Parts: sequence; C-alpha cells; structure tokens
Amino acid sequence: MTLPTFSNAHRLAIQLALRLALGAIPGLLLWSAQAAPVKVADVQGHVLQWDAPPRRIVSLMPSLTESICALGACDRLVGVDRYSNYPAQVNQLPKLGGIDDTQVETIVALRPDVVVVTPYSRVQDRLSALGLKVLVLETRSQEDVQRGFQTLGQMLAVPDALQVWHRIEADMNAKAADVPASLRGMRVYFEVDSAPYAAGESSFIGEILGQLGLRNVVGRELGPFPKLNPEFVVRANPQIIMVGQRNVGGMDGRPGWRGIDALQAQRLCVFAPEESELITRPGPRMAEAAGLIVQCLRRLDPAAPGPGKTRPRS
Repeated sequence: MTLPTFSNAHRLAIQLALRLALGAIPGLLLWSAQAAPVKVADVQGHVLQWDAPPRRIVSLMPSLTESICALGACDRLVGVDRYSNYPAQVNQLPKLGGIDDTQVETIVALRPDVVVVTPYSRVQDRLSALGLKVLVLETRSQEDVQRGFQTLGQMLAVPDALQVWHRIEADMNAKAADVPASLRGMRVYFEVDSAPYAAGESSFIGEILGQLGLRNVVGRELGPFPKLNPEFVVRANPQIIMVGQRNVGGMDGRPGWRGIDALQAQRLCVFAPEESELITRPGPRMAEAAGLIVQCLRRLDPAAPGPGKTRPRS
C-alpha cells in the first residue's frame, strides 16, 4: 500500500483546517451549555426546569434586576417592576407595577420563560396558577444575595456567577480600611423607615455596618428589619444615626430622642434619596453602598485625611 504524499500547500491547508476546528471547540462548548436543559431550586423548595436557559425574563424586584444584569443577562429582560432603574437600559423596558399593583395580565402577555420575585411578592401564586414559572429568591442577608447569584447563574448558564459575588464581597471588605479609627466600635442605628423600621444586625445592611467595624444597636435576635418601639432606640442610645433625608425631619422631636448621644453630638449620616435607594438594595452595588457609608463616617471625623492624603505630622 502506497501512502499518499502531500504538497506543502496541502499540508498548510490541513493545518489551517485543524486549527479552525480546534478554535471552534470552546464556542461549541459554550453553545452546548447555553442550549442544555436547566434545573434550579428556589428558596421555597420549588424545582423549576427548562429545556434551555430562559431567554425571556421578568424581574419584579430592583435588586434582582441588577443582579441579572451583573451576570450579563440584561438583554434577556422583557419587563421589570416600577422601581427597577439600574442599569439605565432597564428604563426602556415595560414597567409592571409595584408590590400592590403588579400588572399580572401584562406579564402574561409578555410570555416570559420565568418571573423572578422575592417571597414577599403578592402575585407569585396567581402567576403560577396562570402557568408561568416563578423563581423565588430571598435578599435579606448577604448570604441570601450570594445564594441568589448562584441560583441565577445556574438558571442563566453563567459558569462564573459566584466570581461576581466574590468581587463584591472583596470590595466591601476593602472599604473597612477607610473607616476612621476614632469611630470604630461605635454604636450605630440605621433607620430604614420612620415607623420606625431598622436595619438589624442580621440584615445585609447590618452586615455591612459590622464589616466597617460598627456595633449595631439592633441585635440579631430581633431579625433583619424589625419594627421598633421608639423607646428601644432611646434605651440603646446610639452614638451614630444613619437615616434617609425623607425620614430625618422631626427625629429630635420624638419622645426622649433629644437626649440620644448621636443627636446631641450631631453624628448623623443623612443620605439623599438616590443614596438611600442604593444602600437599601441588596445586589451588585453593595460595595458602592459601603463606600457611601464610609464617606459619611469620614465627614463625622474632621481629623480623617481625605482620599490619597496622609495625616499631618505634629
């Protein structure tokens, strides 16, 4: 048997073909992963399955909208809740109401492959009864947010979803180095709403405060976002109060509050509406939220050097 001989031109052609075939393998593998069946479980134990990763997604919580976009799937969103406004491109999508007036009929008309909600949504049972797949994710703690990234990553076939979370976590931890030493360990009260509802130690906000070296006066045993008796805050006597601009008015007029250390010393972090919105969203911008809190803490300590500066020597 005589072996075929090849000219140099033939050899080059064969080598080129092999290289093209090998180069296509990663793309084929990615396509295969994106086309493969998907199965995930949500926080309520529901198991959802798709023949391929969902392409049409409705999100009914701003933080979940942001997380989906952080995983590179903004283009799969076909509708969002009224308050989803970041990143900017989601403002072009149909707005589907809020927690009390969700537009169920419009959601159905959008033919989503999945609707992503929190356990506090009032329409999940109705949407399920109408034949839609509903993925329920919790967002109260940082562990919840991490688990949410993992579940969304599985659903979207994004293999490095947890890397996104690890970057957020590292950025949050790095902010602690910028907290003035004179404020570390101080008692802090973070008011979410003037009812008053507070951010407890076990909430994602409370965990950020802990990472920054502050002591939350609302202990873990009270839950993530408890409604408090105003007298509780008087007894806890926080040294720093953090509150939104909308809720700060009249705070010193609440019975007994005028004597609280934070109000007497005017150690207040008052956040503008857009800052409060960012800080109270448990998603990919939590490191930015930590940065806003640190900025306020530095303003409360006049001796703290500005970014890139050092303290003057005496």
